[in-house]
Amino acid sequence: MQPLTLEWVAKAEGDFSTAGRELRARKAPNYDAACFHAQQCFETGCSNYTRFWRSLHATLTSSTFPTSTLCYTAYHTYLA
Repeated sequence: MQPLTLEWVAKAEGDFSTAGRELRARKAPNYDAACFHAQQCFETGCSNYTRFWRSLHATLTSSTFPTSTLCYTAYHTYLA
């Protein structure tokens, strides 16, 4: 992977860890922060997946590759 891609993967992993930590907190969990970081993780993963495919010169359009499929695949490729 390219260095920029690795950097974005690290950011997504950080958001994922933060969301999990907030959800596991026993004393005063911050669910708003957990939701925010989960959304950021998902968004970063989708963006990174798109960047990866664009670097391979693939053309993605909503009619040929739905966003839900893109994001699902990004999650399972980078975060699972």
